[in-house]
Amino acid sequence: MSDPALRGDLEFGTIPQLVRIAADRYGDAAALVDVDVGISVTYHDLAIGVRNAAASWMACGIGPGDRVAIWAPNTWEWVVAALGAHTAGAVIVPLNTRYKGREAAYILEKSGARALATVVGFLDTDYVGLLRAAVDVERELPALHTILVLRGDAPAGTVSGADFADRGTRIKPADVEHRCDAVAPDDLSDILFTSGTTGAPKGVMTTHAQNLRAFRDWADVVGLRAGDRYLVVNPFFHSFGYKAGILAALMTGATLYPHAVFDADAVLARIPRDGISMIPGPPSLFQAILARPDLDQYDISTLRLAVTGAAPTPVSLVEQMRDRLGFENVITGYGLTEACGIATMCRHDDDPVTIANTSGRAIPGVEVRAIDDDGTEVARGEPGEIVVRGYNVMRGYFEAPEETAHAIDADGWLHTGDIGVMDERGYVRITDRKKDMFIVGGFNAYPAEIESLILGHPAVAQAAVIGVSDDRLGEVGWAFVVRKPGAALEADELISWCRDEMANFKVPRHVEFCDALPMNATGKVLKYELRERASRG
Repeated sequence: MSDPALRGDLEFGTIPQLVRIAADRYGDAAALVDVDVGISVTYHDLAIGVRNAAASWMACGIGPGDRVAIWAPNTWEWVVAALGAHTAGAVIVPLNTRYKGREAAYILEKSGARALATVVGFLDTDYVGLLRAAVDVERELPALHTILVLRGDAPAGTVSGADFADRGTRIKPADVEHRCDAVAPDDLSDILFTSGTTGAPKGVMTTHAQNLRAFRDWADVVGLRAGDRYLVVNPFFHSFGYKAGILAALMTGATLYPHAVFDADAVLARIPRDGISMIPGPPSLFQAILARPDLDQYDISTLRLAVTGAAPTPVSLVEQMRDRLGFENVITGYGLTEACGIATMCRHDDDPVTIANTSGRAIPGVEVRAIDDDGTEVARGEPGEIVVRGYNVMRGYFEAPEETAHAIDADGWLHTGDIGVMDERGYVRITDRKKDMFIVGGFNAYPAEIESLILGHPAVAQAAVIGVSDDRLGEVGWAFVVRKPGAALEADELISWCRDEMANFKVPRHVEFCDALPMNATGKVLKYELRERASRG
């Protein structure tokens, strides 16, 4: 795709150019502070570090369009490695830090990643070890020729941070600048993998232009500005942490404070210590902070901006966030990976009822509708499937044209699979899901994928997973399982096995064994019957 009108609408053009422009604008202001290791980087020094990382990626043989995967928690190294890969012309493929080795290997193989940046020993996790224990890397991932260890001791056969930096010295600075200049706005910037009803994760392709335009508007609506101290609780592997976090901060001159482990107590402690002014997070984060009996003992006067969502938000919570926590702006929104992560947003002057009960209205340049099964827009106030059309709609699923055609119709509408109601103002309230997806603590969980993984247990003949309400996480998985004849398997055994085989948010919290799953005449599992059964306890 080459759209001059789209490029003309942009301020930065590409992510590598954004790094350059931010260095010119904000110079000696702090760009990134990683308090865990005592690192504080200015915008000027960040630009130098990014160019050096780009040189190192080039020395490792990474060229334009190559995929570079990043499997690591929120750290300063994640930011530099990703932006360096962009500058080298590469496409980044973030990996969920909760993945087990086989889950990560699937995405590495599917994306054809030529390099992986990861960590060893950070938060007691050895990602290299997880991967090598799950697959024969040389045989099963032939495209993967470089494993870079960003933090921790590099095992044999991997590249240490020091060696990576040394390799970059072999590349001429002029060659790095030439590579940077060659990146175009409509080049792919990332492929984020998201699961679907088929059970296999699909790679969502988006471009530099799409993401910069979307999150420039996002930052404007939120009110993010130079000098804000932005605690990025959302993981960088997620579109929100990476795009609404790293990219939005660079565009506005805010200071990024990566937060590696989600914990309400740790977040509250950081607010006065680091002078935090901007915090994103699910409602449960702010509810936990407000519930602290010693809240008055913390100086939270620096708080200014909050973005929340991914779960129901009580009106009283929005009011307390403004009145007790002192937030000037509290914003909710709605998006999905296939739409760059953002489609609708509330505005800063919306009333608490609107902010709590809706996900806002379409961002500039994007259309949002609610339609019936025939594709006709439903009347305002009536439920329908939410569809999105505009510059933010993905270029497609990576090497999956049939899946892409199923998701984006001939008129360019992205079918989200979410059911919602739009009011007369164009504000959307998400009410249900056309698909079976449920959200566990802010993470999308897909029954088909979880069922496929559970079927890998030698004692399991059939499995069906649904989402059920949970006071702490919003929703959790409930698995209905049919054992193989003669097999002995208890619920706690299967749950323990699942913890070893899949990311924690996918692990069912409840397992119920049954002789057979309820099915219709075509053999489809009747999940509404399972939901009724689960509701009875």
